[in-house]
Amino acid sequence: IPEITVDDLAKPDGFLFGFGTRYGRPCAQFDTFWDKTGGLWAKGALAGKLVGCFTSTASQHGGQETTIMSALSNFVHHGMVFVPLGFGHPKMTNLSEVMGGSAWGASTIAAGDGSRQVSDVEKDIAMHQGKNFGHLLTKPLS
Repeated sequence: IPEITVDDLAKPDGFLFGFGTRYGRPCAQFDTFWDKTGGLWAKGALAGKLVGCFTSTASQHGGQETTIMSALSNFVHHGMVFVPLGFGHPKMTNLSEVMGGSAWGASTIAAGDGSRQVSDVEKDIAMHQGKNFGHLLTKPLS
């Protein structure tokens, strides 16, 4: 998937952003990207666009939810509409294995050294989020 530029943000109707977690907040690259969107903010170019998030942390309690909550500040200043994952996927309440994912968005636990791969359940939850988000993009906001 090619990296997007700030200018690319004005084109689509919505976005699912994925980013790493650093100390319970989005990685610096994500913040740097959004720091460049002042021109779009001044034009209201992102107002009303749908947005959702997914992330990765090093540990089970590594800040998946706070990372996505921290990202919301960027979106609300632009007037974007946040679409959470919610608990619509049946595996979201699975307690039989360590896994990422919350009502805020899909996620995975990579381990501090990046050795843990995304589990099948985490992939399924992420696919559910993507399908639901895509479905909402086809509906007019009322």
